[in-house]
Amino acid sequence: MTQSKPYAQIRVCAVLLAAGEGSRMGNIPKCLIQLDGQTLLQRQLIALTEAGVDAVMVVSGHHHLAVERELETLKVLYPMRVIRNTHADKGQATSVRVGIETLGSDFDAVIMALSDQPFIDSQDIKALIATFKKRTAGEIILPMFNGQRGNPIILSGSVMKTILASGAEMVCRNFMDQHPELVYQWQTQNDHYVVDLDTPEDLKTLSTKMGLIFSLPNSNSV
Repeated sequence: MTQSKPYAQIRVCAVLLAAGEGSRMGNIPKCLIQLDGQTLLQRQLIALTEAGVDAVMVVSGHHHLAVERELETLKVLYPMRVIRNTHADKGQATSVRVGIETLGSDFDAVIMALSDQPFIDSQDIKALIATFKKRTAGEIILPMFNGQRGNPIILSGSVMKTILASGAEMVCRNFMDQHPELVYQWQTQNDHYVVDLDTPEDLKTLSTKMGLIFSLPNSNSV
């Protein structure tokens, strides 16, 4: 008798948000900050691709010229679609909505990923997907580290269909707040899920603490 696989194969996609203004970082695109010679945007694409994600939708917005120029060079390495949020000035929620509307709902699960998390790697994405597959409750996996909400999150296709059908104002965070019974808080000891870059002080702290060297994008190219 053939041994069955421990978990079913599922079709997973990702929405990667790269539309931010970076106001607290001095109005630069945080996704174009470099670590070890790679932009944070590229590092996220590597993580998602190596984890076996089936499709990636990248949402640009603020700094779209510089971000999309970077994406053009990365398209040959990492399969993706790119959509521009022309209303990015109205906040991140609009980028989430543009991403999920463009992506559609023909997936078993959707990962909502940020492009300013320097340490997320393919193992972190695989662990998130595995937790989703193994879950015994909930339709959304929310990483939690020492009581702090993390990212990325992963949502079931059925939840995504509901969000898409609930009007333009409904996005993932709103839905999670309104339906806590569908959220599985995954307790993890991996701080990768809660480390992001918002301010120059964040860069300085990580550089000092871990000996990392971050490079800001050239102001002439932004």
